[in-house]
Amino acid sequence: MAAPRLIMKLEVAALRDGPGEVRIVEFAHPRRPTLPGFAPGAHVDVHLPFGGVRQYSLIGDPAETGRYVIAVKREAQGRGGSAWVHEGLAVGDLVPVSAPRNHFAIPPGEGPALLLAGGIGATPLIAMARALEAQGAEWRLHHFVRDRAEAPLRHEIAAVLPAARVTLHDAGAEAARRTLAALLADPPPDGRLMHCGPPGFMAAVAEAAQGWPEGSVASEAFQPLDDGAPPAPFAIRLRDGREVTVPADRSALDALREAGVALNAACENGVCGTCECGLLAGEAIHRDQALSPMAQARRFIPCVSRGRGVIALDL
Repeated sequence: MAAPRLIMKLEVAALRDGPGEVRIVEFAHPRRPTLPGFAPGAHVDVHLPFGGVRQYSLIGDPAETGRYVIAVKREAQGRGGSAWVHEGLAVGDLVPVSAPRNHFAIPPGEGPALLLAGGIGATPLIAMARALEAQGAEWRLHHFVRDRAEAPLRHEIAAVLPAARVTLHDAGAEAARRTLAALLADPPPDGRLMHCGPPGFMAAVAEAAQGWPEGSVASEAFQPLDDGAPPAPFAIRLRDGREVTVPADRSALDALREAGVALNAACENGVCGTCECGLLAGEAIHRDQALSPMAQARRFIPCVSRGRGVIALDL
């Protein structure tokens, strides 16, 4: 399983609202001047008062040590986290917040970096751009939105990033696909690509970036990955020899719990990695955002990932 993270009671130091129904939240420690550091692309777990955990990317400067800054878009069809941030959170509140964790690191190398954001997907890329700028690296950020006036985080981007390195696109989906195809058609030597956004945007980037070398692309999606395969049942073999059947319409995590396997979980959306366990044998269908391609050969995220036939887990 993933190692437990430090949970801190942080104070809401500031709140402000921006275009696109986005609320900016600043957390600080009520007694200590510094917080655990973070690398660009990292997120924190915010524990909700009514139960559950949500992951939010840090948009602040990684060089700052005294605060964490997140941006939360109100989601009408969400699971309640964004509504609480927008309606129930107040300056001075104490909120359980985890130490940062990073599943979305800048790919290694010294070549030019291309950052592609779809809407609120700009959140982790702002910190990445700030770090790249501080390093003197070559980078460009392209932000794709539906409405320029309601572009999420446009004020934050304008305040901290050089305007010459940022391009805002507000065309429709078809125009966005053509733009992405042009941007990604010719990967530069040692180039690096980072992208984040909603499913349609992520699919368009993935299609356009097929010619980029392995290891040069990093991404973070809002939802579990969808490989397009129809749901199918499979089985999990445990260390004691038992087999747990996972129906097509249930998650592996649910099936394991029903079988009496104690397994911690937080987001249940394939992001936080809390329910991570060992993969001993079999073919896994990885749909998480927590594991690196190398880790997927031996690790498994049962809240969203599945298997073919029988897989053996270290449980």
